[in-house]
Amino acid sequence: MDNTDVLVSGAGIAGSALAYWLRKAGFSVTVVERAPAPRPGGQTVDLRGAGRDVMTRMGLLEQARALSVDQRGLAYVNSAGRTTARMPADSFGGEGIVSEIEILRGDLGRLLYEATLPDTEYLFDDTVTGLAQDATGVTVTFEKAESRRFGLVVGADGLHSVVRALAFGPESRCVRPLDLYTAWFTVTDADDELALDGWYRMHNAPGGLVASARPGRLPGEIKAGLSFRAKQLSYDRRDTSEQQDLIARRFADAGWEVPRLLRAMRAAPDFFFDSMGQVRLDQWSRGRVALLGDAGYCPSPLTGLGTSLALVGAYVLAGELGAADGDHSVAFGNYDRVMRPYVSRAQQLPPGGASGYAPAGALAIRLRDASMRSMNRWPMRKLLAAQFAKAGDVALPDYGRAAVL
Repeated sequence: MDNTDVLVSGAGIAGSALAYWLRKAGFSVTVVERAPAPRPGGQTVDLRGAGRDVMTRMGLLEQARALSVDQRGLAYVNSAGRTTARMPADSFGGEGIVSEIEILRGDLGRLLYEATLPDTEYLFDDTVTGLAQDATGVTVTFEKAESRRFGLVVGADGLHSVVRALAFGPESRCVRPLDLYTAWFTVTDADDELALDGWYRMHNAPGGLVASARPGRLPGEIKAGLSFRAKQLSYDRRDTSEQQDLIARRFADAGWEVPRLLRAMRAAPDFFFDSMGQVRLDQWSRGRVALLGDAGYCPSPLTGLGTSLALVGAYVLAGELGAADGDHSVAFGNYDRVMRPYVSRAQQLPPGGASGYAPAGALAIRLRDASMRSMNRWPMRKLLAAQFAKAGDVALPDYGRAAVL
């Protein structure tokens, strides 16, 4: 088999899943990760459709189910906290906005990471700084570790992928911004005044503002989000205080429980702020370098399909490399052939897109709520059912020795 040594950049869901399947296919895998350890916590992600099927093939679905967050569904609320529309978790056969299995990103990442041990090498607290390809491999330089040779390199390092920038060019050529920004953070020791009763509660305010709070997995833990619409912003991605000040100004008069969330934001141990965008590329490989998950085809959180794409992409990429005995020129082309239709459908935004998620004015908010109240009637039910069905809209190949059925 050719190219038996593979470097994966990113130890998140996509990277760890790929490491698992590559080891099953007989490859030697090294994973480099900027963080000093597997990233804990984070917001909930969906296990749905083909992504759930991949977890079943890994033998990990029941462990994931045991770690899932108990949520009753999505409830839109007005500034006074009154519910204006609901979508229970059992809507659309458990494949609605809040799916049957919702798991914290960190919990799923840890589960996948542990499934790769002890056969996978991890380089934590480091990152790739250079890639030099030739006829027999890739020389990789790191920020801290000594340079090394690998047969192949896979970028599974997210929307702002370092590997993609090195192999494909600047982010501006690859990412289509949605003019949305979001802060995610955890509220700990939440008091009774922010009682959610098991619901993922979301409040919209004029100006394209979205505030949300949903139950975490641990008692007294709430996962909060503050999103807003804006054209390209200039800010220091390393300055948390600057980002929090920006958010506080935007949400100063947003109503509902926003003042409480803003106070909790300042003390949150896991505050994260970023733009939303989609990665659109004509190809996901350049020579011996390939992209996986958000690095190659981020659909944005609006679709709810990022986790499914990461899990399915990892399974297919590893399976095709195994089937081709490591011949990347064959495997990468087949990876694209299998995944491209699935990705194209998954990247189609739900009805309304950014405007549906973050309506600009009071009238638009009322119209969106009215449409959600009619979700079980035509035409809304048909539109939403089509969106949710995309998660399973791919036939998973059987790669034989790489698949655990």
